Amino acid sequence: MAQKARRLLRKVPGLYTFRPIDGRSDLPRGRRVVAATAAAALVIGGAVVLANPGIVRQHVTLTAGGEIVLKGHGNGHGRGMGQYGALGYAKKGWSAAQIVSHFYGGTTPGNASNQTVTVTLTGQHSASVYSTAPMKVGPVTTAPGQAVSINGNTATITSGCGGGGGQTVAAHEVSPVNPAPNLPVDQLLKFCGSNAPYRGSIGTADGKVVNTVQIDDYVRGVVPKESIPAWADQGGAAALQAQAIVARSYALASVRLNKPVDDTQNSQVYGGAAGEDPRTNAAVQETAGQILLKGGQPAFTEFSSSTGGYTDGRDFPAVVDDGDTISPFHNWTATIPASAVASAFGLGSLTSMTVTQANGLGPENGRAIQVTLVGSGQTVQAKADDVRTKLGLKSNWFAVEGQTTKPQIVAPPAGVGAANPMTDLTQSIPGLGSLSGGSDPISSIMQTALSAIGGKYTDLGGVTGALGEAIGPLISLLQGQAAMQQYKNGNIYYSPATGAQALTGVSLQSFIAQGAQAVLGLPTRDSLGTPAGAQVPDQPLIAPFQNGTLSIDPATGASTRAG
Repeated sequence: MAQKARRLLRKVPGLYTFRPIDGRSDLPRGRRVVAATAAAALVIGGAVVLANPGIVRQHVTLTAGGEIVLKGHGNGHGRGMGQYGALGYAKKGWSAAQIVSHFYGGTTPGNASNQTVTVTLTGQHSASVYSTAPMKVGPVTTAPGQAVSINGNTATITSGCGGGGGQTVAAHEVSPVNPAPNLPVDQLLKFCGSNAPYRGSIGTADGKVVNTVQIDDYVRGVVPKESIPAWADQGGAAALQAQAIVARSYALASVRLNKPVDDTQNSQVYGGAAGEDPRTNAAVQETAGQILLKGGQPAFTEFSSSTGGYTDGRDFPAVVDDGDTISPFHNWTATIPASAVASAFGLGSLTSMTVTQANGLGPENGRAIQVTLVGSGQTVQAKADDVRTKLGLKSNWFAVEGQTTKPQIVAPPAGVGAANPMTDLTQSIPGLGSLSGGSDPISSIMQTALSAIGGKYTDLGGVTGALGEAIGPLISLLQGQAAMQQYKNGNIYYSPATGAQALTGVSLQSFIAQGAQAVLGLPTRDSLGTPAGAQVPDQPLIAPFQNGTLSIDPATGASTRAG
């Protein structure tokens, strides 16, 4: 049984920064044994799980051949940019700047033209290279056609790969004589044997072969491996440009965080100069040096193949990804043998599988957060990411078909952002983000929002008050008819109809959990909810919105809506 389960539960890229654009096939499909009855029960291979939370018929065992059917969305972890979403938005006419500002709320543009990155080349086992152009190794300039082998801090120069000569030099790397980026291919270093060309220098570090390369040259080797060059021919050039910006930022953030950079999915797939494509090189050139900053440092811009229609909201605000509708992974179904689920979690025989927490954003209650698995041997509370890994699912956005109990809704850690990005952000006001000028109605509303939100922020104590410091730019909401400014401890929302109103603590959490402005509209008065660790009042907190009122338990954050 365990051996069969291991064959079924294949590891799927996408949990950390793994993001296969093309995805993979679902697990083996078979007979569906799921039904919803009038008694609101979930039938799984003969086991009955009542819809009432926490009530499970533990004595009922599974019949042979039972299966779990999961309905899901997306491919990959869903954090940051969805590549298919970027393509969808590019086809709608969005620029690369609009795409990245949408997916990475709270970031600002930056430049890193002169920086380098050192990449471990996992497929190379010896640093032996040659070039048809002169090379620089220590104080020596080689002749065209000579080869250099690096072993620790010693370089050996020969007449060619495998040739004679044998001059040794104290050096741990070899590089082209011309250090400029974007050199012609005939000036690059090539590995002996494979003839694989690489930009920058080749050397060794900690017993591994490494390639130290200027950041744009590195991105030239990443974008065609991580994205699809042909998208440029399908109206998706801006998606490739966005990928270049994100790849630069991710690499430099990895260096800052001391995260090892190699040429695999553990970092970003990098193929050197051999994998370059003129279409992706053009995207790199169009965005030369551009990165995203968060807190003044390169942002850790994770990305994945397909968000399924809503980003994860873990490190950047969760946003709707309407571009993802073109993704082949926008919707999917997986049918998994109950025995494989039981084996993966050590349950004995599986009795029930229930999504008990989700983020509430999108169909099927949004991304799963926690799953309860009940078996004859034990009950396991598992993180949805772990379920995804062990069951080989495309993403952590899934629901158990037939489950009638609604999971607890837990707002994403980074909150919920806007549906549309603001661009060309040039004007700023202390305590706020930035905004461009203009004479159209939307620009007029946003200019008024700057003033109104700034006044509210001052009234609430500014940076030392309830909201804390501002995070990121002013964000457009509701097709430009409203605006939101994020702060460390809450948000201020503005529209001409409601004025500027602040939400913090459990009030903001409940607003997001109930669907935010798309469902409730905007707040019509301030609701400064109880922050974590503060004394909890006895009475419910009442938070009014344009489309209803929330009654919030200040202790738990649970809310009910009226109106």
